[in-house]
Amino acid sequence: MSATTTPIDFSVAAKTRHWQFGSESGDGTGGWQIDWLLKRNCSLAPGQMLGLFAVMCLISMTIATIFWFQGARMVMSFAWIELIAVGAAMLLYARHAADRERIALHHDTLTVEYSCGSRVDRVEFQAAWVRVEPRSGDNSLVELTGQGRRIFVGRFIRPELRRKLADELRTALRRPYSQPASAA
Repeated sequence: MSATTTPIDFSVAAKTRHWQFGSESGDGTGGWQIDWLLKRNCSLAPGQMLGLFAVMCLISMTIATIFWFQGARMVMSFAWIELIAVGAAMLLYARHAADRERIALHHDTLTVEYSCGSRVDRVEFQAAWVRVEPRSGDNSLVELTGQGRRIFVGRFIRPELRRKLADELRTALRRPYSQPASAA
């Protein structure tokens, strides 16, 4: 029986690390950073939604106008009510279509931004003092705490993947902050 061994170059393994949720970048001047951008899964962007609503208004008002000239005057009233209700629903959808969570680890600072509608919550932590843990169970939101502050992240990923996000954050926070992963 024979065995062959090959030395492992850990610097190569560190260079090829791939993040499932985050993306690692360096600006060439020693500025190393990992960003996690978690967004809603929306089928229509707000601009597309506006175009759809304009086409819907055109079609509905054209049909209502035809009925108006035929003598069915109430159709126009119901068309306006319909368009106001659908417009309000689309406005609510478009307002939250751009909701996101952005987590950035740059050297020794972890910055978390949570955007919901027009409100933006921003929390900065010293990376060495951050605790990462699920809120209550395996499928709960990921809680980031440190220095008397806390924020919950992971709203826009499936519950079964939140533990993976927490593990990825822990791994990134354990790294040396002054060097990119390829030099660690």
